[in-house]
Amino acid sequence: MSLYVMLSTLSESGRKVLRERPGWIRKVNADVKRMGARVVSQYAVLGPYDFVTVIEAPDNATISRVSVELGARGSVQMMTMPAIPLDEFIGRLEQGRAPKRGERRKR
Repeated sequence: MSLYVMLSTLSESGRKVLRERPGWIRKVNADVKRMGARVVSQYAVLGPYDFVTVIEAPDNATISRVSVELGARGSVQMMTMPAIPLDEFIGRLEQGRAPKRGERRKR
């Protein structure tokens, strides 16, 4: 499973639906699950985006489907990016660097 960060901005119609039915967000999260992904965490934010959502999906094809399906509804625009957990990112960087003078490479 891979992690993805989805930055979402509601359209005017999306804001109207949210104002009238705040629980609508949970329905959308259930739809994400039916498409084969899982909402790990979600935050309402201030600024150019309305929501930041961390989604777990088995592959890029699945998260692409989620993005297309949700975007086709016309209530939200999204930017989706792969996310690498920090410890994994640091580990990969450490594996690829040359050892400093006098330092042994970890095995």
